[in-house]
Amino acid sequence: MEVEKMDENEWKYHGEGNQSLVVSHCQRCVVLRFLKSPPNQNKTPEEILHHLQNIVDFGKHVMKQFFGENYVHHGEIIQLPLDFVRQLCLKIQPERPECRCDKDMDTLSGYAMCLPNLTRLQTFRFAEHRPILCIEIKPKCGFIPFSSHVSQEIKHKVCRYCMHQHLKVANGKWKRPSKYCPLDLFSGNKQRMHFALKSLLQEAQNNLKIFKNGELIYGCKDDQDCVSDWNELARHLKPFFFPSNGLVSGPHCTRTIVKELIHVITMALLSSTDTCRAGDMKTVPISQGRSYCEASAFNKELVRNGKHKLESSGLPRGCLLYKTLQAQMLDMLDIEGLYPLYSRVEQYLEEFPEERSTLQIDGPYNEAFYEKLLDLSLEDDGTVAFALTKVQQYRIAMTAKDCSIMIALSPCLQDECSEHRPVVLTSKSRFTFSVSVLDLDLKPYESIPHQYKLDGEIVNYYLKNVQAKEDPVMSNLFKENEDCTLVLHKV
Repeated sequence: MEVEKMDENEWKYHGEGNQSLVVSHCQRCVVLRFLKSPPNQNKTPEEILHHLQNIVDFGKHVMKQFFGENYVHHGEIIQLPLDFVRQLCLKIQPERPECRCDKDMDTLSGYAMCLPNLTRLQTFRFAEHRPILCIEIKPKCGFIPFSSHVSQEIKHKVCRYCMHQHLKVANGKWKRPSKYCPLDLFSGNKQRMHFALKSLLQEAQNNLKIFKNGELIYGCKDDQDCVSDWNELARHLKPFFFPSNGLVSGPHCTRTIVKELIHVITMALLSSTDTCRAGDMKTVPISQGRSYCEASAFNKELVRNGKHKLESSGLPRGCLLYKTLQAQMLDMLDIEGLYPLYSRVEQYLEEFPEERSTLQIDGPYNEAFYEKLLDLSLEDDGTVAFALTKVQQYRIAMTAKDCSIMIALSPCLQDECSEHRPVVLTSKSRFTFSVSVLDLDLKPYESIPHQYKLDGEIVNYYLKNVQAKEDPVMSNLFKENEDCTLVLHKV
């Protein structure tokens, strides 16, 4: 791609995270990703290049092994004319949210990552001239900790996401807690998955966004409060799901369109569009721990209706949710069991700081790095090697817990469908689709102390301010709905 021949006005602000900023091309299916840094703390061009190369290598040599070839797009590093970069920075600066302007886009090195625009179809170019819908979901952690190192019993019953919601509301990040529970989405049970997706649509926070032809039409920009306008969403989606029937407007129309959307997302998430068996390489049993969260709104509704058992149908082994969950479950010790091992590595590095590069804490992220991740032994032999393996596995798990899944959909005619093109059907339409995974930068080694502290804050707040109030209510519900069983003995 010859970026230097393009005008900076052909690019637009696409979004950003803590470490990088992304712009997308108005016509082409590509994005450019630039690193950011605090003012007056600019890295040298060599440091920028090394950082970007680490990101590319990590996606190429590590995450592709976990998720599969078709799901991971690691991109490539390109060098741009500095004048082009500076003009582009000036153009997009007014579009950046104020809360993100504490860091500056790198305009000095000229290096950037060139990646496919995942709001577009990634597998089949034939439909690029047609309207494209993309749903971005950040599913978060899909299992309850099963580690014996967990000190608070509540962590074996309520998932991290549901507990964290209450602390976020208390801190003012969100106005309302979401009813979404990741364990419902990862259950493989369509009824639970539908409930989870409906909850995300009701309270998107930063866990769900919807794009039409690359433009955000639904969901939050950064941490701003979102008002869920399903009628406006239905207006955007009607041409996709009901292109020619008489369903025009009203609550019934909106509910029907949202129901169709949820169906399509569910089927895409359960599909397998990658022949790579990467998800089978690991042996972390998904059956470990309980398959439901006691704080889930779906679970509470079952209890109120006198049902105590949540069905978990299980995920197809080839689908992206399954592979995501497998990578997440490399967190086998929980942060409470991991933190002492992190301290062991830290103590070693204090004595032998020159060993940091040998231990590959900051890369290179190559095949050798990946091979070390496959040791799932939990028998601590007291060595630094054991501690480091668990630390690196935890970093992979944290990356998988914070990734985003992108589902791109485009209307498809019946004669265009074949066994080589994944298709999902609705009552009035059919779509070809691609599923990809985004935000796969390895979580920093230095963030582990923060995660340990945050975990304690989340649990303590939940125990003190939420569980203490909910326990008597739920206990009474269990008593009211308790089944009576008559046992007949032969005499």
